[in-house]
Amino acid sequence: MSQAIVAQSLGEPDVLEITEVEQPAPGPGQLLIKVAAAGVNFIETYQREGLYPVALPFTPGAESAGTVEAVGEGVSDFAVGDRVATAEGAKSYAEYTLVDAEKALPVPQGLDLETAAALPLQGMTAHYLINSSFKVEPGHTILTHAGAGGVGLLLSQLLKAKGATVITTVSSDEKETLAKAAGADHVLRYQDESGRGFAEQIREITEGHGVDAVLDGVGKDTFDGSLASLAIRGTLVLYGGASGPVPPFDLMRLNAGGSLFITRPTLAHHTLTAEERRWRSTEIFEAVASGGLKVRIGGRYPLAEAAQAHRDLQARKTTGKLLLLP
Repeated sequence: MSQAIVAQSLGEPDVLEITEVEQPAPGPGQLLIKVAAAGVNFIETYQREGLYPVALPFTPGAESAGTVEAVGEGVSDFAVGDRVATAEGAKSYAEYTLVDAEKALPVPQGLDLETAAALPLQGMTAHYLINSSFKVEPGHTILTHAGAGGVGLLLSQLLKAKGATVITTVSSDEKETLAKAAGADHVLRYQDESGRGFAEQIREITEGHGVDAVLDGVGKDTFDGSLASLAIRGTLVLYGGASGPVPPFDLMRLNAGGSLFITRPTLAHHTLTAEERRWRSTEIFEAVASGGLKVRIGGRYPLAEAAQAHRDLQARKTTGKLLLLP
């Protein structure tokens, strides 16, 4: 037997309870992972609430890092004792989890397992946003939101490494300090002291031009301002909805805004092959292992406190990445 977080019903964070479960066994092509740390992500709050349908009983979590305890039939790329991470697992809020070998990411030497657990989803998301959803080039001006969040902090560093000017939004002085430390050139409040929204502030900063792209993981609360921040033929990359889903909107707004582009990507469509998955993860992992990319772990919670981790995440009380430690 082992322990896992199990929700018997959908609803508020309290439905997440620590429970004794059968220790899983790997099937063909699978790895059994002893979890060192599991990442906590907004999608799991949507699943817990029922916004995204899941089957009950439900153990959240797709992201983790740990050590291979057993390998299933047909696995040749990994062996017992190997250190791996994944953003594409299941039931990772647990002491043990199963991962398809093809979706397991080798953790390089010099990278500890807690940091490795904080990287796969947010790190590969940041990678596809600036390499695939919008290919960032030197001289571009890019707006990101939630600049002190896990993806936001990574984006600022990666964008500066590409030669971009980075504008980001935050909600507090503490978060502004973190965003500036990550390299952001301009750190704005969503609304400044004079009542101007971030779009109006951006027009001033860019002398009326606007930004080449907006990378928006907040959604409903920032969507209109994000569109209004774009330069002619700019691109809005809407990759999340931390404030809620964006309502349907009139496509003619893209015309009126300056022949704008909009895309709604997801990580699964940017890790379609083993080669693509390894390209993204290797570049991110090696950047952290070499010291060129810093990861902020904003909170570590015992596995049994998964409910509190969800409360803190949804209350926007956190910065960086939240981890559960079995």
